Amino acid sequence: MKKFTYGTPFETDAVVERVERTEGDPSQFTVERTGDAFVFRRPLSARDRVYGLGEQVRGINKRGWLYDGWNTDDPRITEGRTALYGAHNFIVLTGEETFGVFFDSAGRVVFDVGYEDPDELKITAWNADVYVIEGGSAKEVVHTFRTLIGRSYIPPKWAFGYGQSKWGYKTEEDIRAVVEGYRANGFPLDAVYMDIDYMIHYKDFTVDPERYPDLSALSAELKAEGIYLVPIVDAAIKAEEGYPVYDEGLRNGYFCTDAAGVPYVVGVWPGDSVLPDVLAPEARAWFGAQYRALLDEGIEGFWNDMNEPALFYGKERLQKAIEAVAQTKGNLELDDFNKLTANFGKLANSPEDYRALCHNVNGKRVSHADVHNLYGYNMTRAAAEYFAEYAPDKRFLLFSRSSCIGMHRYGGIWTGDNCSWWSHLLLNVKMMPSLDMCGFLFAGADIGGHADNTTEELLLRWLAFGIFTPLMRNHATNGARDQECYRFKNKDAFRRILGMRYALLPYLYSEYIKCALRGEMLFKPLAFEYPEDARADGVEDQLFFGESLMIAPVCEQNAKGRYVYLPARMKMIRMRAGDDYKVKTLEKGSYYLEVPLDEVVFFLREGKVLPLARPAQNVASLDEEHLAFVKFIDSPVEYEICRDDGSTLSGIEKGLRKITVRP
Repeated sequence: MKKFTYGTPFETDAVVERVERTEGDPSQFTVERTGDAFVFRRPLSARDRVYGLGEQVRGINKRGWLYDGWNTDDPRITEGRTALYGAHNFIVLTGEETFGVFFDSAGRVVFDVGYEDPDELKITAWNADVYVIEGGSAKEVVHTFRTLIGRSYIPPKWAFGYGQSKWGYKTEEDIRAVVEGYRANGFPLDAVYMDIDYMIHYKDFTVDPERYPDLSALSAELKAEGIYLVPIVDAAIKAEEGYPVYDEGLRNGYFCTDAAGVPYVVGVWPGDSVLPDVLAPEARAWFGAQYRALLDEGIEGFWNDMNEPALFYGKERLQKAIEAVAQTKGNLELDDFNKLTANFGKLANSPEDYRALCHNVNGKRVSHADVHNLYGYNMTRAAAEYFAEYAPDKRFLLFSRSSCIGMHRYGGIWTGDNCSWWSHLLLNVKMMPSLDMCGFLFAGADIGGHADNTTEELLLRWLAFGIFTPLMRNHATNGARDQECYRFKNKDAFRRILGMRYALLPYLYSEYIKCALRGEMLFKPLAFEYPEDARADGVEDQLFFGESLMIAPVCEQNAKGRYVYLPARMKMIRMRAGDDYKVKTLEKGSYYLEVPLDEVVFFLREGKVLPLARPAQNVASLDEEHLAFVKFIDSPVEYEICRDDGSTLSGIEKGLRKITVRP
């Protein structure tokens, strides 16, 4: 591994291993300086593939598009987008040469992967430490990188259960109705998520006493049933005198300011708001301690949102837009109309506001534009660091919308505000190995889609993939169709597929723990396991999952099944429920397989085994002492399973044990 430094990088704390600086430029690139930017160029041969970039659009192989490493709040995720909620600036190249490169930067990094010139990789960065990892296979490069950036976050075991969420659960009665809907239909459930409606006027760390008169009692009541409440926490603090969080933060100088040191006012859900300066250690510690208000109510999990940070407006720019409207006379020609609407259309997430917003870092004011990608990471880090003080050995659920590499040690991510589109189910599949490469193992999408209206078919197919993703949460926006599983007609299909999650949990959990501890990938492209197989190289809608399985979800509307390519002899498992499945050995090759909506088809690799539990109503009731094993072995093999306590950090490695499985 070699490290090269360009400009004056801001310390991101993304890496945990010290690497001495190498003089000159990496041999894999020609480097030129253009103004303040450094441009890294490399020719791409026909054999070259480019993997990585974590949360991004398009395929697993990133060739042919432009990717902007800039955390962006924009919920309409289309193929033409270049930036999403996270910036994960690590890629692996295979082909003529195999190596990885990580641009450790707090600001923007742009990856042109054969966009302007199909035969060239061009990366543009400002102020970055560049790490180059040489030698070995793609899997070995990823492993070396994961060692460099440190161990991935491990949540409590209950967090691997199924969770239901919707922006619109406004009261205790709404939460209880969801729980009753799942329990009455025999559907498993481990968590219900609380969006912004539980707060008082969208103020962080408050609970509306009319809607939730006793959150502590509600939390205890649901925990007795094995169900956890998981509230949202937003990045912005309402600028309101008398609100203790605002008053204390203002008094101690814990908020981001303008260049003159005056708190910079922006608009988010609560209206005029300020942003905690989580890049400053004192402010970060203070903000993390605010979570105690909810921890003391019995809450053990959180999802952090709006932390790109998302801005509806900057106060000064809003005033200018309002003044421009006041000066109009109501008779607008086209150019005048466009100028007027642009004043409001460009208010949100404005580069001008990001440049004006300042952080106080070691007594020096730093423009937010230079450290933008670190904000969501450090908001989540603030919570995790406080949890380590509050209960040092306890594992809490924590995941975030915005992130960059480094945050993977403190929490997981969900992939943002997607839509109820078939293309977003396929995008979810393709993102998972890329996220794993960058350390984000605890990840998942909003199952069924966040915006627009899902269908029974789409939700069933998405759940059939979601039973494999570590974060399995069904989430919809306010105003979208209700998509709790019990609201649909084919309840038996939903019951069976949800039950499969719990049957698979001994395997999923064990594989997750091993991958987190050892810097391995949970999801892998077929090309990573069979690099010399040209057909495997082109398959992007099938993934290896852990050491034993290959999965091939159905991602098309009205499809009765799908074509599957097996790069080796495998055993097909056709599962109708966690304790109802058939197996059949298939040779290497291509097959068309029918996959009914109430079944999941996946594959067991030769020489491997799959532990299965009986379906359960929640993680706490899962029986892991009496496991069944699906086997594809001719002689005894050892499988390493994790049966830790599920709640402590110290118990994780103690829970790993090898068991011998016989044919």
